[in-house]
Amino acid sequence: MGINQTGKARQVAFLGLLFALAMVLSFFESALSAMIALPPGIKLGLSNVVTMYCLFFLGSRPAFTLAVLKGLFVLLTRGAVAAAMSLTGGLCSVVVMLLLMALPRKMVSYLMISVAGGVFHNLGQLFMARWIIGSEKIFYYLPIMVASGLLMGTVTGMLLRILLPYMNKLNLSLDRDIDRE
Repeated sequence: MGINQTGKARQVAFLGLLFALAMVLSFFESALSAMIALPPGIKLGLSNVVTMYCLFFLGSRPAFTLAVLKGLFVLLTRGAVAAAMSLTGGLCSVVVMLLLMALPRKMVSYLMISVAGGVFHNLGQLFMARWIIGSEKIFYYLPIMVASGLLMGTVTGMLLRILLPYMNKLNLSLDRDIDRE
């Protein structure tokens, strides 16, 4: 394979591994959320750590791709309504984080970007729920969704900082395997 093809294959393989990691975190999050009895619609957002990694270190295209793949996975496992909620929340989150990343680095931190992503993920889901249900009453849930976005965005931002060395090691090991070919 040529260098360009190898680079593309490496990107696809790495994104596949990141998607698998996101699905494992999503499965773990679902089990944990049930055990700690979170309110309806509130999740820990653990798989969003992988989306943030994509956005911060691989670029916007892999982050958007991962958000869409996560939505498709939800479609296959939980149905159309859950997929619409996941896709809308994921895309809103990526767009807002991307916009914040365009600001000068001293104005915004990765943790602030993560928190904004968490809040806008929930807001995107809330607006999709409003569209699906067709009632403004869904906005009574707004304070809970914003509070959970603040909390969970903080948790996922801190978790990314903890997992980052391991995720980078995975990326570097893929680089070494390609160099051997």
